[in-house]
Amino acid sequence: MLRVAAINFLNPAPLMWDFEHPPLAATLAQRYTLHYTQPSLCADELLAARADLGLIPIASLTPELAIVPGCTIASLDEVRSIQLIVKSPHTLDTVKTVAADTASRSSLAYAEILFRKFHNTRPTFLPATADPIAMLQNADAAILIGDPALLALESREAIESTIGPCEWFDLAHEWRTLTNLPWVAAVWAVRPEALNGVTPAQLTSDLEFSRNHGLAHIEQLVEQWTPRIAIPPTTIRHYLTCNIHYTLTPDCIRTIELFRQYAYEIDILPALPRLRFL
Repeated sequence: MLRVAAINFLNPAPLMWDFEHPPLAATLAQRYTLHYTQPSLCADELLAARADLGLIPIASLTPELAIVPGCTIASLDEVRSIQLIVKSPHTLDTVKTVAADTASRSSLAYAEILFRKFHNTRPTFLPATADPIAMLQNADAAILIGDPALLALESREAIESTIGPCEWFDLAHEWRTLTNLPWVAAVWAVRPEALNGVTPAQLTSDLEFSRNHGLAHIEQLVEQWTPRIAIPPTTIRHYLTCNIHYTLTPDCIRTIELFRQYAYEIDILPALPRLRFL
C-alpha cells in the first residue's frame, strides 16, 4: 500500500473526502494508508522514504519527486488563510522583524519574495508559535498560516485592541496583484519508484475523484468543521467554495515555475530547472 502523508487543516478537507468517508474509504484503504502531519514535514517524509505520497508545499518540490496532475491547493485571489499582519507605524518597506508560523515553507518563501524581490528589503524572520498577539509584541510583523490565520481574521478587533492598528495583507492577493497569476500552496507529490502496483492513472483518478466528491459535499464538510474551528459556518463555506481553488491548471503550473525561479534568484530555495510530472 502507498503510505500517504496528509494535512489535517481545513483547506485540504475536500481533497481527502473519499479517504475519510464511505463508501470509498474502505476501497481506498486497500491501496493507501494515511497519517497526518504538518505541511512542512510532508516532503521530509517523502524524501526520507517514510511516505510515498504527500500533499506538500511547492517550496519542497525536488527533482526526485513527481507532481500528480489534477489537484492542488491554490487561490485565484484572496485566500484568507495566509495573513501577513504589519503593526503600525510600520509598512512593508520598513518592517525589520517578522514573527513567522513555520507550518508551511511555501508561505514563508512567498513572504520573503514579497519583501526581497518586490520591496527590496530583508527583514529577519523569527520562528514563533501561531499566537498573533504574542508575535506582534515581539516583532514588527507576523505571518499566520492555515487555520490560525482564519481565526485571527475573526478576532481582528480584539488583536488590534491589544496591539494597536495593523495592516493585514493577504499573501495570495499580493501575489495575484504582482504577477497576475493564481497563488499556489501545495500539490500532491509522489516518489514514482514507490507506486507498488498502483498505476499513475489509478492514483490520479483516485485523487481527482476524492476532490470532486469533496466539493460535492461542502455542506457536510461545513458541519464537520464547525465544531473544530472557532469561525462561523458561513466563513467555512465561503473559504472552501470561493477562497480555495483545487484544480491544477496551466496558470497554476506557471505559478509554481515562477515561484521557484524567484525563490532561486533571491537564494532562498535551490534551483528546480523543470517540474517533473507523474
